[in-house]
Amino acid sequence: MHHTLRADHITVSRGGTRVLDGVGFPVAHGETVGVVGPNGSGKSTLVGALYGAFPLEEGTVEYGGTPLSELARRDVARTVAVVAQADEEGLPLPVRSAVALGRLPFRTNLVAPETPTDTEKIEAALRATNLTGKIDRLTTQLSGGEKQRVAIARALAQDTDFMLLDEPTNHLDLKNQLDLLELISSTGKTIVLVLHDLNLAARYCDRILVLNHGTSIACGAPVDVLTPDLIRDVFGVRATPIDVEGIRQFVFWPQTSD
Repeated sequence: MHHTLRADHITVSRGGTRVLDGVGFPVAHGETVGVVGPNGSGKSTLVGALYGAFPLEEGTVEYGGTPLSELARRDVARTVAVVAQADEEGLPLPVRSAVALGRLPFRTNLVAPETPTDTEKIEAALRATNLTGKIDRLTTQLSGGEKQRVAIARALAQDTDFMLLDEPTNHLDLKNQLDLLELISSTGKTIVLVLHDLNLAARYCDRILVLNHGTSIACGAPVDVLTPDLIRDVFGVRATPIDVEGIRQFVFWPQTSD
């Protein structure tokens, strides 16, 4: 499979309301595309549509040239790892068991024993997310940031060619946000990543897709897409660009009324 993802004219409605309207973009092999936009712009719905959580009214999603609609659920799980926004507490599993769930798509059945490959990938994911000292703790006893790291570790243990991450920096302190994005950017995987922080998106994403009211406003390199005018028009704030180690970053200010 060629490690490319393509969304073409995705249209999705939820509860009778159109949430995405004709959104399309490609993701090249090894590329990280960041999705940004105001609250309610369709970012989480887009992530869900990319792995089949929400049915498409129109459009297609392809992984390596194969339509998502032609992939069985197990094949989807073997192709793309998903870190969605956590809304529920979940089962009280030991951390290691929760991370090991990422290997289930590769088992012959639910009670099949863990293979050496499984063990290697689980242990590597625990190390990468600094969870080796917490493997016996129950997930219900963890902080929000620790739970988020468990979700990331599970996706890393899954070790798929594609990753979809919906606001993975939620609940993380500043150091863990940076550590996580450094880790993600070093995987070489093909990634779609939803972020609220425009400066983090500019630093860690190869391209940025801007959504507003369910439509694509712009898609391209961060330096081309994230401009003071676009930020004003889409996010309703003023933005002053600054150069930080050769990367454009922004200082944000409230919009003033003239």
